[in-house]
Amino acid sequence: MIQPDLTNPTLEFLDVDPTIAAQYGKSDSISYLMNSIADFLHVSESFVTLPLMFLFNFLITWVIVYFIYYRISHRRDYYVTFMLFSSAMFLLLWLMQILDIQTGFVLGLFAIFGMIRYRTETVPIREMTYLFIIISISVINSLSLKADDLAWYQLLLANILFIVLTFGFELWSNRHRTSTKIILYEKIENVVPERRAELLEDLKTRTGLDIQRLEVGHIDFLRDVAYIKVTYTLPKNEESTIDMITKFK
Repeated sequence: MIQPDLTNPTLEFLDVDPTIAAQYGKSDSISYLMNSIADFLHVSESFVTLPLMFLFNFLITWVIVYFIYYRISHRRDYYVTFMLFSSAMFLLLWLMQILDIQTGFVLGLFAIFGMIRYRTETVPIREMTYLFIIISISVINSLSLKADDLAWYQLLLANILFIVLTFGFELWSNRHRTSTKIILYEKIENVVPERRAELLEDLKTRTGLDIQRLEVGHIDFLRDVAYIKVTYTLPKNEESTIDMITKFK
């Protein structure tokens, strides 16, 4: 009797149900994991998938926004905005899959929203970067079930990388963070290059800032004032959001 070649990777001689084979081959996928949890709880897969994935996405976003962004900036307005934006993006993209709406359509809605709302005021580049990060996380998590070859540990690793990279760069930049301030200076005799050291010492004494360098801008000899841009080191865990404003409009 001829024995079958068990080393053959194709195993064409075996009569295997393709449904079972496909399920076994994707046992580490997110869809298989959710299906297993649903079978254990004796509920439908959709009843388990949405709450668990929403909680997972919310937790990842909260870790980045609260423990990394908010602990440094203390901007409660952006904290609330980021959390709501992430939740809205996740739920919208999730329902988009059920209604069979293309991803570009949904992203276009947020692009239009961004052009209408966020152009009415200046949003700092740091906040815009965090907004892009939480949008990326929400898109990846909400569309993860559509990728049959994406395993649950791959999705977890991608989210952990977002956290690690964000925390790492914030920790690195927080050591030597600088900001700029516009000062209207009245001692016009100190703006000449020969008295630059006196100008720098006077500004340090009067402002109490650790000024690293300065630039002399517009000089008004009629009023004997000059605009000076100073670059100074920010104290630890301190932000500057209105330094470039010279007067209220």
